[in-house]
Amino acid sequence: MTSQSDDAGVIVNDVTPPLSQTDVVVHGIKDMITSGKLGPGARLPVEKDLATQLGVSRGSLREGVRALCIMGVLETRQGDGSYVTSLDASLLLAPMAFLVDMQTPEGTLQLQSVRRVLESEAASRAAGSMSDEQLAEAEAVLSGVEAIVLADEPTDHLAVMEADIAFHRVIARGAGNPALEALIEALASRTVRARLWRAINEEGVERATHAEHRAILRALTARDADGARLRMATHLLAVEDFLATQPKPGDEASGAQAGTATEAQ
Repeated sequence: MTSQSDDAGVIVNDVTPPLSQTDVVVHGIKDMITSGKLGPGARLPVEKDLATQLGVSRGSLREGVRALCIMGVLETRQGDGSYVTSLDASLLLAPMAFLVDMQTPEGTLQLQSVRRVLESEAASRAAGSMSDEQLAEAEAVLSGVEAIVLADEPTDHLAVMEADIAFHRVIARGAGNPALEALIEALASRTVRARLWRAINEEGVERATHAEHRAILRALTARDADGARLRMATHLLAVEDFLATQPKPGDEASGAQAGTATEAQ
């Protein structure tokens, strides 16, 4: 508790609300993990003992455990209790994808900007850490859709988008930082539909994107960290510029186009 005076000189108590019993469980188990009492793969104490240790009811303990399962911290095994997960970044950051999806369409541009920063850094790191096998995998992804991209007939937009996603995933994984990889995955998922909308509606964009991917891969193969960063940043800035031109929801002047663009995002 802290105290401060208001404008009239009256002492006002600034009281921090007490934690709910569920919060006590979440914080208590988190402290056990961060202090080393429980490690990855460890089994939690039996429900009765853990509830007594934390000073909560067994119902509140179950609620806290469920919350930690959603966060990727715990997992329950039928008939065998609850265990700490591997605590991999991909598990702990997975809920972020849900939070990203809850952003408004106006927030998509900001998310794309953050994605550009992260993926540019990932490309730079990947230039020095990608294995020959990962470089070959990236090459195979691009080669697999080259005929589709360069063909005169209508493009299979979904196949090209799937290759786009796979290419970026190889690079994110090649950066060798699971936390960075998980963050990129969460942010990239929020802009897939907008990128597909751009591919369908901007003539020649898929060929241009494919050429940009090729330039990124050349920089990666040459182990050119600065070049890979610059190529990736330029590539993703094009998507960002596209999103910036899209009509905002509620813009009466945009009419039906606004509704379509919003749905694409």
